[in-house]
Amino acid sequence: MAYPTLDAAYGFKPVNLVGGTSFAGSTRRIPIASTYDVAIFNGDLVKVVAAGNVERFTGTNSGSPVGVCMGVEYVNAQGQLEFAQYYPGNSVTSAFAVVMDNPNAVYKVAIVAAGTGLISEEDRTIVGANIELDQTLGGVTATGDSRQGIEAGSDNTTAAFPIRVLDLVEDTKKSNGKYVEALVKINNHQYNNTTGV
Repeated sequence: MAYPTLDAAYGFKPVNLVGGTSFAGSTRRIPIASTYDVAIFNGDLVKVVAAGNVERFTGTNSGSPVGVCMGVEYVNAQGQLEFAQYYPGNSVTSAFAVVMDNPNAVYKVAIVAAGTGLISEEDRTIVGANIELDQTLGGVTATGDSRQGIEAGSDNTTAAFPIRVLDLVEDTKKSNGKYVEALVKINNHQYNNTTGV
């Protein structure tokens, strides 16, 4: 059976830890400020800000994410506790993001074209490089899924780039020998940033 064709970016999905250790599903519950009016989708990179709350990571070629949003919980306008794929904005209260924040987490992510967010391809020369984040497309409210990806052609040795490419995904390798998905880690993880927030 052929592996399905990848037609869109889906954000960052944890697969295991550096060294091949299994991802056991451990996460941290971090509050979202009631005034924060930016949607956070499942698979979005996030950061902790000075107030101690989590926000969507908006950087592309620098910055220190703390991890990936795996879902949220909040109280809706009717006073009901909801467990959801994404945070819709400040129309809710008592919101928390469920964050995969292990600095050694390995994520699967799509390779996308700069400025379009559409699926692109790379060869093995990007393995070991640092790479830029592509945030061209917003998340999908119908599914709650992120559309973040890594930007094809941006691989470099630049230390500030937020993502490090560890390997490529063989399952979706194209017939031309190119790859559309990569295995990555956060290059400048917020917990390893000696400056703090």
